[in-house]
Amino acid sequence: MNIQWFPGHMAKTRRLLAENLKMIDVVIELLDARIPRSSKNPEIDEIIKGKPRIMAFNKSDLADEKVSRDWLKHLKSMGYTCIFIDSIKGTGINELKAMVNDAVKDKMDRQKQKGYVFRSVRTMVVGVPNVGKSSFINKIAGKASAVTGDRPGVTRGKQWIRINEKIELLDTPGILWPKFDDMEVGSNLAFTGAIKDDIYDIAEVAAALMEKLKETYPDKLAARYKLEQLDDRSGLDLLTLAGRKRGCLISGGEIDLYRIAAIVLDEFRGGKIGRISLEKADDVRSEKEVCKDEGNTKEGSLDEGNIKEECIEEGDENGSQDED
Repeated sequence: MNIQWFPGHMAKTRRLLAENLKMIDVVIELLDARIPRSSKNPEIDEIIKGKPRIMAFNKSDLADEKVSRDWLKHLKSMGYTCIFIDSIKGTGINELKAMVNDAVKDKMDRQKQKGYVFRSVRTMVVGVPNVGKSSFINKIAGKASAVTGDRPGVTRGKQWIRINEKIELLDTPGILWPKFDDMEVGSNLAFTGAIKDDIYDIAEVAAALMEKLKETYPDKLAARYKLEQLDDRSGLDLLTLAGRKRGCLISGGEIDLYRIAAIVLDEFRGGKIGRISLEKADDVRSEKEVCKDEGNTKEGSLDEGNIKEECIEEGDENGSQDED
């Protein structure tokens, strides 16, 4: 299953990010806690390099808690400053605000010593579509400041939002990258809704998700759809059985695969199957070792080869926090 999606407005978004970066002090890169690796746009590193950055893993309430703790431990061991958040309940939001202030503290001190009046910290939030940026902005601002939606592509232009007297935030549309070299990345983005459902066969995607859940969370899959004997069945078989259990039938008693596919994808994205993480830190560790053995680094991994700067690093002294 090879899924690719890069509509025209995303190229415009790349230009928008680059053009506005000069006025930004801190970048908040929003990622999906269920797919930390796949939801990381490799082009963001190049676009925002040299700027302080915070990686915030959203939708942590939908992810496997144990896996998320392992990811956090792994990333911190590599020197990154990251946080797992829930934009619906607000978990981690106050801590994230403190991280924003900490990221520019040294620069603030230097500006004060020079006699400059330090204005509000300007932040930019970036991430793939449907990662929850609008819900995140509404929660961090304490009001419905951004348009929200349960489909990718709702935010199409830039918006400035005042978080408080110390922080302003620039919202930008979700951005993917022109080609997914790893087919698993495209699949994971489709599973979580970062790619529009109408550009692929949802029955094929739902079957692939069933296959993956059979391997990683068989008990949760079986319990949700009342399935038995998972091991010897393909994802399509499991989708068909789930359709029969749910009464998704058409004339002649055949299964309406597209109806049950829509149900499965919706229930996975809403956390009704359970708290599930599709990527584990152990997989990245193993991949990194393989890449070292082969003498190269695989693109798209959350490892030292892909993220060359720390999530929080000192920006350019002559950057956006200037005399104005």
